[in-house]
Amino acid sequence: MAKRKQDVQIVDSPRRGPGPVAWTFLGLGAGAVVGTTVAGVIGGLATLFARQVVTPGRRPVEDLEILATIQTERSTEVGLPVNQETIKPGIYSLWFDGDRGHARLGEVTSRAEGEKTLQREVISIDRGDLRAARRGRLGSNVYLSPADLGLDFEDVSVPVSAGKAPAWLVPGTSRADTWAIMVHGRGATRVETLRALPVAHAAGMTSLVVSYRNDGEAPDVNNGRYGLGTTEWRDVDSAIAYAIANGARDIVLFGYSMGGSIALQVADRSQHRTRIQALVLDSPAVNWFSILEHQAKINKIPYLSGRLGTLLLTHPLGKKLTGLTAPLDLNALDWVARADQLRVPTLILHSEDDDFVPFSSSAELAAKNPRTVQLVPFFIAGHVREWNVDSTRWENSVTDWLETVFSAPVPGLAPVAR
Repeated sequence: MAKRKQDVQIVDSPRRGPGPVAWTFLGLGAGAVVGTTVAGVIGGLATLFARQVVTPGRRPVEDLEILATIQTERSTEVGLPVNQETIKPGIYSLWFDGDRGHARLGEVTSRAEGEKTLQREVISIDRGDLRAARRGRLGSNVYLSPADLGLDFEDVSVPVSAGKAPAWLVPGTSRADTWAIMVHGRGATRVETLRALPVAHAAGMTSLVVSYRNDGEAPDVNNGRYGLGTTEWRDVDSAIAYAIANGARDIVLFGYSMGGSIALQVADRSQHRTRIQALVLDSPAVNWFSILEHQAKINKIPYLSGRLGTLLLTHPLGKKLTGLTAPLDLNALDWVARADQLRVPTLILHSEDDDFVPFSSSAELAAKNPRTVQLVPFFIAGHVREWNVDSTRWENSVTDWLETVFSAPVPGLAPVAR
């Protein structure tokens, strides 16, 4: 298995990459190549912005100080500084020692009013020595394999165009011929989707947790660049073919962030699309024009540089600068504009304070196509952490909605096999 790539991401990570000052100096450096002019600076920033969107990044920075590990007879707790991430309710991962260490953190157990530190429960230490750790980073991926959930599973390989893509196969029970295919987001790996396994397993479905091109596990293609869903969908389509060859009659796609964009492309373009009975999308990228505009704003990138960066991604002349082998068709990824073309029952779970993939696009899609799309809003989760903040609400929402799809599908669609 290829070594995991971890990314300082524009979209799918709570780390924003270069800040406003860094962007300015990077742009000045790039602009110097084409001339020390305002146009050069604008062009340099545009190129850097476009490249970062489609290029897997470096290992995330361990930007969280670990103040102490407290061991008592009854529990283990970790001391952390108070910030907008550490204070949130729920369950999270704590990566440390260059991501060689991993722990699962539970709720805040202690925080005196006015104090700048707090303590959280340590549910488990999966690997590494937390007591020796001084810095780390919080994450949403609290499970490392299906075994952490007590589920039987098999390591399998899905044939894709460039070779074999590793996946986890979790057998189903009462709906074993309905397969839930789990699709992670940009800069993540398949561990991101593991939190959805209990819901799929409780519904009796077989689950296939997949990897896809350029994610650090599946083979690299297209110069290792992301297609934002326009290329990755082919590997997920191959996963559906694998599922059908192994007994699947119907498919439910789960997609996280860019995985939502991929799932929508599969539902639209797959040769097996008539098998796809439902989409469950967490913080989905349903409009990349809106995402890119939003990311340019929060990174203080000049308006013209942001617009030019989008043009570089979509125009054939931008290929040399972005490293793409073909321009991206962002219109095909704009499901707000294409709302009436979405005919597969779709559940969206999205937090209103998501500062990476704007909630507004999900709300607009649901408003334009209420017959097909149901939106469950969350409020303090940020990006792809809806389950982390309130796992009970997330799981109940998905479970209840799936039951409505199983029992009373949208007219004109074949019922999901039981």
